[in-house]
Amino acid sequence: MAGIKDVARAAGVSVATVSRALSGRGNVSPSALAAVQQAAHDLGYVVSSTASGLASGRTRNIGVLVPVINHWFYASVLEGICTALMREGYDTTLYQLTKDPAQRHQIFSDFLQRQRVDAVIAVNVELSETEVVALHALDKPLVGVGGPLPGVPTLQVDDEAVSALGTAHLLSLGHTRVGYIGGSSETDVDFRVPSHRRIGYERALAEAGIDLDEALCVGADFTMAQGYTVAKQLLGNPDARPTAIFAASDEMAIGAILAARDLGMQLPRELSVVGVDDHELAEFFGLTTIRQLPHEQGELAVAMLLRAIRKEEPARAHTLGHELIVRNSTSRPPADH
Repeated sequence: MAGIKDVARAAGVSVATVSRALSGRGNVSPSALAAVQQAAHDLGYVVSSTASGLASGRTRNIGVLVPVINHWFYASVLEGICTALMREGYDTTLYQLTKDPAQRHQIFSDFLQRQRVDAVIAVNVELSETEVVALHALDKPLVGVGGPLPGVPTLQVDDEAVSALGTAHLLSLGHTRVGYIGGSSETDVDFRVPSHRRIGYERALAEAGIDLDEALCVGADFTMAQGYTVAKQLLGNPDARPTAIFAASDEMAIGAILAARDLGMQLPRELSVVGVDDHELAEFFGLTTIRQLPHEQGELAVAMLLRAIRKEEPARAHTLGHELIVRNSTSRPPADH
């Protein structure tokens, strides 16, 4: 197997020049860079990340913390993170934070230290004060997606504004009985998005002068299957059912659409539905939704983190935009309501 000395000999340059050329650190003339890259290619030489890390004090490895990995939103954010990091020559180490205190302690006291990560991205995780202190003790750049996290610069969408916008859209069409499918107490423990979206829903009702009806509010786990189940319950009584539903995720909104269809309801004539995310299936179902671009959130988090690693500028908090996308799942309520 070819080594760095073999590359230097083939390119006609010093070992130090090869190191600078392949690491991207230090000045190398264009001709020397081209010669080194060609020699490395011809010899099949790949830079050792371990050796490079020892020399530079960097591992080119980023730790990513997530509460769950089997939801579309998190998969999309992770895809954006991994794509951006791979493009920049960084590895990704993924840590799923469960509710098990022993597992979480091991991640913060052992795994992150052992992997010698260059930086950490926390995606919609609710961390204890001790865990935040442990992250800061790494003395590495740290950014969040979602949040907020105490003392951590975060890219976040205003979840209250998101749900207020979705609910206000239904109210503007004339709906006064707007149901809400939000998170459960279990989902709220980890990332607090459910509680913020519930607040936005209630705020929109209050601003429209409509009293909150707890009977119209149900919780689920942000999946299509539970969205379907709780929507069936919400819509089961024809005399008390809502004329519209705001769901805190597109997957739950799609579950509600499927439940309504199974109950023989015609959408949107008998029921309007709004979701959040602009899921890849949203357009297929004609779902009106609030677009928040999770893939781009992941890429932006990486860009912010890399600027901090390179000491170009410190990471700063940013509030990301969102947009109402109106499709054919919403219309005015039936004339008899």
